[in-house]
Amino acid sequence: MPEEPKYFETIKELILYTSNMYKDDVAFRVKTKPGKAPEYKDYTYADFMENVNAVGTALYDSGFKGGRIAIIGRNQYYWVVPHLACLFGGIVSVPIDKELPLGEMEDSLIRAEVDAVIFDVKNKEQIEQIKTNGRTKIREFICMNAKSEDYRSVEDLINKGRDLIAGGNKEFIDFKPTPESMAILLFTSGTTSKSKAVMLSNRGIACNVCDLLVYEVFDEHSTNIAFLPLHHILGSTGLLFAIADGMRTVFSDGIRYIKQNLTEYGVTFFLGVPALIDKMYETIEKGIEKQGKTKTVERAKKLANFLLFFHIDIRRKLFKDIIAQMGGELKYIISGGAPLSPAVSKGFTDLGIEIYQGYGLTETSPVLAAENKGHIRAGSIGRPMPSVKVEFMDKDEDGMGELCAKAPNVMLGYYKNEELTNEVIVDGWFHTGDLGYMDKDGYIFLTGRKKDMIVLKNGKKAFPEEIEILLNKVPEIADSFVFGEPIGGDWTDLRIAVQVQYSKKDIEELHGEVSKEQIREIIWEKVKEINQTVPHYKRVTDLYLTEEPFIKTTSLKIKRKEQLAKVMKEIR
Repeated sequence: MPEEPKYFETIKELILYTSNMYKDDVAFRVKTKPGKAPEYKDYTYADFMENVNAVGTALYDSGFKGGRIAIIGRNQYYWVVPHLACLFGGIVSVPIDKELPLGEMEDSLIRAEVDAVIFDVKNKEQIEQIKTNGRTKIREFICMNAKSEDYRSVEDLINKGRDLIAGGNKEFIDFKPTPESMAILLFTSGTTSKSKAVMLSNRGIACNVCDLLVYEVFDEHSTNIAFLPLHHILGSTGLLFAIADGMRTVFSDGIRYIKQNLTEYGVTFFLGVPALIDKMYETIEKGIEKQGKTKTVERAKKLANFLLFFHIDIRRKLFKDIIAQMGGELKYIISGGAPLSPAVSKGFTDLGIEIYQGYGLTETSPVLAAENKGHIRAGSIGRPMPSVKVEFMDKDEDGMGELCAKAPNVMLGYYKNEELTNEVIVDGWFHTGDLGYMDKDGYIFLTGRKKDMIVLKNGKKAFPEEIEILLNKVPEIADSFVFGEPIGGDWTDLRIAVQVQYSKKDIEELHGEVSKEQIREIIWEKVKEINQTVPHYKRVTDLYLTEEPFIKTTSLKIKRKEQLAKVMKEIR
């Protein structure tokens, strides 16, 4: 981006501007042949724009101008191209979670009133069933990545569009989207009947990307791995940021191959969720421990941090072998979607990898606040983005209130749900449902979700995520779910309980062969240790164990309502 911050009214204006700046640089590296001798294809920014214009022109020619197109599939180049074509051409992009059960996927397509679906060949079976059911009014199904007699492919659209453009068709290329028009219709996590369809505007998304370009400055020619699902707004806006920043983007072969992918592509920039980032750091710690180098590394960290006071940074040289476990080139990690453990944040920073936490929601396109270089405060999610105004409303006696925001990137509303829209947007302020406060320097601190808050009979308030962050540091605990348990069936009188997910195999690696009773004793002792570090009213007083994973969204957040119902059914 240029030295002077520049804001754009639409995504098309922004991406055309930056793509012209980086036209000869590689925008995407795509693996065309996997295996021991992989092959790749590079697309420059000029190639990418040519593909977007061709697909958009073909979609216009097929009668989809002003329509809605759902995109279902794995992260890949041919997911990105039609998505950008929609955003450029005033066609509403409707990203759908590829992991949804058939019924929910079909209902989402019906609710969104889509005209066409662009799908991954891996979802072909579901698509065939949806076609057979005949419940939708979808006019065409287009396969992203496989040619057949039954479906056009994205490559077919590119070839058709090229021919049309060569023949003088400039309708798509010349189209100017309306800034306030809906660009993306996105479903929030949850079952279809309860998930909300969020309408995001062209201006809102463009403004959020521009804010990020001003706020987060990375090395030129960084390599981004598009790991977060693109049907999540953090994944798709993160990708737009990478494109606008002139990065080279690559795609992961899956979570099992993340370490391999970081190495083969020389990834420098990683956008992820805390659950994954925690696992990455846990793997590093285990590797150091197995080599018997824990004390050596801790001493080295102290030396490196001492030298930093004198502006001497030797971290990446000193910890070169550790950084090599993450490909050797990783410099920046952005965490979003849930609170990040301060210990993990400090751990990566000590190694010389810059890690910043961001905060936002689907309804805000998504980023409202973030950390950046030189502006990190322990326990904070950072400061508001340049275009975002923040207020904490309905404060209690401790000065804690609900975080509310007023910004261009706030949604247009929930699709066909004016009542719910009016509940969360009041006098222009979007009510996030998150509680917290802002310090005198403008740093935001969150304490938990308003709806998840455990209000005890003495009026004290506890937040599950605060306690879970502490519990999840314990090696014997794979995951934890903290909840308010009714005393004697009285939901007005609660105690703090936790269900712990554990792995018998992992515990036996640490403690040898153990019975279930011994596992409970081991974990309960660890919980009691955590209890000693928090105020009395936040202490866990009941423990339940499970080897089953918790019910989660595809962005790895616990579905608290469903998990609580499951726990209560099990313990009654």
